[in-house]
Amino acid sequence: MPDIRHRVGVYAPQQQVYDTVRTPEGVSKWWMPARGDGEHALEFGDQDEPVLTTRVTELVPGRRVRWECVTGPGEWVGTTITFDFSPGPAAGETVVNFTHADWREPVEFMHHCSTRWGQFLFSLKNGLEHGGWQPVADMPRASSWN
Repeated sequence: MPDIRHRVGVYAPQQQVYDTVRTPEGVSKWWMPARGDGEHALEFGDQDEPVLTTRVTELVPGRRVRWECVTGPGEWVGTTITFDFSPGPAAGETVVNFTHADWREPVEFMHHCSTRWGQFLFSLKNGLEHGGWQPVADMPRASSWN
């Protein structure tokens, strides 16, 4: 099965990067509005009509966050989204290795999502480094899919 993979270096403490990905408050800053406990499940998007629901399948404090997509775009259902965190080669750098795995096939929507994930990872990076958060509502559209 094809996967989307990205690697980004963030100049912020590893635990802070982890917490910003793990918690609904953190994710809402760099990606889209999120709610839930961050321990078992998260919902993303409009409060009245979430666009995505995930089950939290793995949390390794400071090192890994993994979600399984339960509802959302049809191509996403059954896929997994993993963030792995490790010290970077430069002082003060945290490496984020991102994988959106288990796509059934490399459809055009997967290519679009790869572009968007790259943008969102830079929102995470810029937000933690400079306070320049750019969640989906503030981000330039990549295409008519948003």
